[in-house]
Formats: sequence, C-alpha cells, structure tokens
Amino acid sequence: MRRGLWIALVTVLGVVGCEGSPATGTSRNKTSTGPITAVATTGMVADLVKNIGGEHVQVTALMGPGVDPHLYKSSPADISQLNRANVIFYSGLHLEGKLAELLERMSAKKPTIAVAEAISPDKLLTDESGAHDPHVWFDVSLWSEAAGAVRDALAKFDPEHASEYRAACEAYQTRLAELDGAARSELAAVPKDQRVLVTAHDAFRYFGRAYDVEVRGIQGISTDSEAGVRDVTQLVGFLVERKIPAVFVETSVADQNIKSLLEGCAARGHTVKIGGTLFSDAMGEDGTLEGTYEGMVRHNVQTIVEALR
Repeated sequence: MRRGLWIALVTVLGVVGCEGSPATGTSRNKTSTGPITAVATTGMVADLVKNIGGEHVQVTALMGPGVDPHLYKSSPADISQLNRANVIFYSGLHLEGKLAELLERMSAKKPTIAVAEAISPDKLLTDESGAHDPHVWFDVSLWSEAAGAVRDALAKFDPEHASEYRAACEAYQTRLAELDGAARSELAAVPKDQRVLVTAHDAFRYFGRAYDVEVRGIQGISTDSEAGVRDVTQLVGFLVERKIPAVFVETSVADQNIKSLLEGCAARGHTVKIGGTLFSDAMGEDGTLEGTYEGMVRHNVQTIVEALR
C-alpha cells in the first residue's frame, strides 16, 4: 500500500515538473548566464528580435522562407523549442491562426508577446467581417511601432541590459524611417493610374494605404480562404479595362490563381506578364538581402516599380 502511494506521489511530481508552473513574473533570474533564448514565429518577427536583442538574445524562427503562416501547423519539434524558450514573440492579429491555441497556453508559463497587437488599434485595417488585417509589416512605419513591443518585453525580462535594448531599438527605428521614406519616393515615380498591385492574396492593403498604391488580391487576407471563379473573372475584367501590364506572384502562396488571371486576360486580347516574385508572408533565405526585413521591403518595392513603370 505504502509503495503504491509513493509511486503515485512521484508520478504527480513528475507531471508538475514537466508542465511547469504559470509565469509569476517576467524578469530574468539574476543567476542566469548566456544569451536569452527567444523563439519567434515568422522571419519578420525574428528579424525584429535580432535587431533589438543583439548579442544578448539567441533567436530561432519557427517558420522559414516560403512558409505560409496562415496554414502553418506546429510540429513536436516546434513545441519542444517553445517549451525551452525564455521568451516567445509572435505577430498576432490571428496571422498564426492554427498556432493561436498553443501560443495562448504558452503565455501562462512564460512571456509570450504579440508584437503587432502593440500597434494602436485605430491604425489597423479590418476585413468585411470586422477581423483585423494582420499584414502590418507592409507599412514600415507600423512595423517600427511593433519594434517597441520587442524593446519593452526584453527590457522587462532582462533589466540589466534594458538601456542597450532601448538604444538598439532607437537605431533600428531610425533605419526604418529612412526605409519608409525611400519606399514612398520610389513608388511615387510610377504614374498614378499604373500604380496598381495585383497579387495572389490580399496581403498588401497596408502597403497600398501607406504608399498610395491601388491593391487587389485574388484571395482574401488569409490564404485559408478560397478564390472562386467569380473572383478571378472580376479581376480579369479589371486588368483588361485598366490595361494593367503586370501581376505578381508570392513566395509563400501557390501561383495557380495568378496563372488563371493571365489566361483569362489573354482570352480577352490583353497580355499581362508576371512582374516578379514578392515576399509577402515570409522573407527570403538566411544570408541573402531578402532574408532581412529591410531587404525584403527593398526587393518588393524595386520589383513593383520596375514592372509597372
């Protein structure tokens, strides 16, 4: 009998140890050594954390190049990484739809920060159902606000290096302000009536609002939605009527709907070309220009300008 009670007690303690206890604070243990272990969902979020955390933070991104966050499902390896992390950063606003429940559970154990949800709500766009559009990084000025959420979370978790996080954030936001101005200037060189961006899904509405570009997408703001024949037909009519010369594919979205657009326009006597490939919900390969947020924005702007001008 006693042996049975002992086994039961050990089992309960083991389960509690594995699950961990809810986070009672967000400060780092003063006896901790080495860099903070941070896990980010997307490459864009990971890039924010790298720029602000510097040498004090070791960052891992769950989603690599070409990965669609709307449809992403966590693997056992992801769960293991999230469990080992000191801090978790994600975009939020339902971008990581299928990960939402897991991230919510993690928030009871450790600091888990949705960077896009730090942006003032009155600056966010919504769809027909009232849901927030999560693609805020396409407005560089808004992504600069999201950087502040990373700065504040790291400073709170690791007060010893708070001044360094604040200085790094200020320097990074200065670079983003320059990037924002450059994007606006370059896109303004495209004639207004030709400044039209047509892509596979409606990810670029913040981009359109910020840089005065008319934006059309075949699918809605999430690739989880389906594009119907009517959607394609209406967009074909728009391209033909406006004589738009180019449409764009995305690295993280299949291009079959874009091909349908080209075929539909050709059948109506209007030739439309693929203007290039844009990075939308994922950045490029590590070690490339497009593998950074700033490089991704510069690539997209240059690709759009060259194709439409």
